[in-house]
Amino acid sequence: MEKTIYIAPFIHCESLTELDVCPNGMIGVGADGKIAFVRRDMKGRQLPVEEGWEEAKVVSVGENCFFFPGFWVVDTHIHASQYPNAGVFGKSTLLDWLNTYTFPLESSFKDLDKAARIYNRVVARTLSHGTTTACYYATVHVPATNLLADICHSRGQRAFVGRVCMDRLSPEWYRDESTESAVNDTKASIDHIKQIDPEYELITPIITPRFAPSCTDATLTALGKLHHETDLPVQTHISENKSECQLVKELFPHSASYTDVYDSTGLLTSKTILAHAVHLSRDERKLIRERKAKISHCPASNTALTSGTAKVRTMLNEGLTVGLGTDVSGGYTPSLLAQCREAIFVSRHVAMDHGDDAKLSVEEALYLATRGGAEVVGLQDRIGGFEVGKDWDAQMVSLGPVVPETVGLDGREGLVEVFGGEGWEEKIAKWVYTGDDRNTVAVWVKGRLVHCREGWRP
Repeated sequence: MEKTIYIAPFIHCESLTELDVCPNGMIGVGADGKIAFVRRDMKGRQLPVEEGWEEAKVVSVGENCFFFPGFWVVDTHIHASQYPNAGVFGKSTLLDWLNTYTFPLESSFKDLDKAARIYNRVVARTLSHGTTTACYYATVHVPATNLLADICHSRGQRAFVGRVCMDRLSPEWYRDESTESAVNDTKASIDHIKQIDPEYELITPIITPRFAPSCTDATLTALGKLHHETDLPVQTHISENKSECQLVKELFPHSASYTDVYDSTGLLTSKTILAHAVHLSRDERKLIRERKAKISHCPASNTALTSGTAKVRTMLNEGLTVGLGTDVSGGYTPSLLAQCREAIFVSRHVAMDHGDDAKLSVEEALYLATRGGAEVVGLQDRIGGFEVGKDWDAQMVSLGPVVPETVGLDGREGLVEVFGGEGWEEKIAKWVYTGDDRNTVAVWVKGRLVHCREGWRP
């Protein structure tokens, strides 16, 4: 990498409810991939000639383009192995969906050639949607989990990669043999990631009990112990579906709640990511806040599997940290842009019963997908916005101007249509509601260009 000066409008979230829009920005990124300076109101001004920047590379973008933090910085919950099933769920709800679609597909990842094809595809697709960081669930297989870590590392995507642990309530042909094997195989994947990325600059192992019902008390406790010994993060599911919540009550009769199951086994800490959280009680939300655990909101999946509508406004008002997850393949797409739309729409369904305060704005959805997601995975000091010292995790977005002289389509199908006269607030709203991966021209992770559309080069 080389020192680079990016000249273009840039936009990021100033707070939960405010976007910072800089129409004439200039950002300098050092050879270490970190933001060295940020300049505003640079229209018509000469490039800075600060010492050491005279020979820097310059990237200047065209009209209707802008930089936004890595699209959308963090997918806080995605099952990489389930990607072939994206959009396939029939009329299932969670538990029968797992047995009908998920376990058969995941179990096939003992075939490493198949695993390589799928993992290469899902990493490429998430990058094409601008996802610079992803929290991946793999499978129970150590070689396939290690392969996913290798692919993310080689493609330059920042990733948390977890080998899935489960020693009950799954087919005998797809589960851990024992608590001991679950822990040992998890350690094996941790060791592999340490070998390829000793400082966890890009790839971080993450302890991954699938969810409480699929793990015995002994396995949850052992994984909690491993979590405290290694100080590695944890990811799992919680209160996604009412039938699942009832099952937890039956399997853990001595626990006060689903949340208490994780707390009592040492798995509920400030480094814990809890996906879904649709049916949490007030006491559970209080306990999660006290332990500083984080929530991954997966609106598309919750709708597709009829799991319920998570009360995100309530969580935010009560001080919980929330990010967005695609939850492929319960979710139908690896696009976090789509999750922003879904999060807004789910909040409006909640508002129909609970009042307009439940609604999320475009700005709030973008915050959850950037700074919120960064905080969920503990990287808020490194990514999520354009401040000096942060990594250059960014995407370049292009919107499509409508040519007045053109009758019908002009070859730019799929791009957000800008008719002229729209302000930045309108442009951003159009992007969120009508955009897709074709608007993502290029993606950088820690200063490294990791994806760009055909025909564009910096």
